[in-house]
Amino acid sequence: MKNLKLPITIDPYRSAQRRLECEGYFDSSGMNRLLAASIDCSEQIYVSVKFHVDELGLVVMSGKGTAIVSLTCQRCNDAFDNELAIDFTFSPVKNAEAAENLPSYYDAVEYDENGEVDIRELVEDELLLAIPLIPKHDLKNCSAPADSSWGKLPEAVEKPNPFDVLKQLK
Repeated sequence: MKNLKLPITIDPYRSAQRRLECEGYFDSSGMNRLLAASIDCSEQIYVSVKFHVDELGLVVMSGKGTAIVSLTCQRCNDAFDNELAIDFTFSPVKNAEAAENLPSYYDAVEYDENGEVDIRELVEDELLLAIPLIPKHDLKNCSAPADSSWGKLPEAVEKPNPFDVLKQLK
């Protein structure tokens, strides 16, 4: 990937008319929510964004991104590195009403009063959604006790039927 710093906001309409393709990185220091959700984050988050107009005449922003974050394993409480990979496809809209009219295969993103979209915030949102709900190592790499059973129920112990007493009375 090219080692260019990406702009934080961009005009999606002009970019789509020019069929702009941006490839570069964002500094993670500006992504406070991502930093708060992880122990540590790589300094650079690589992103590739393409702008175009589809066959319906809608402006479309699509792209990919990757970041390496350090998370806490929920089995052993040790830190481990996890690569977050995102794919996104958005169409900018003016308000929530216009978002309802978009085809279902596009996510809506509202542009600001200047007609620009905050790409860094958009990428941060997608990275936050890519964090696993329960982050954990692979079992072979985890330092949790090997004799513990995860997600398995113990063997059923045969219990006496409480109604057997009634059979004897009969």
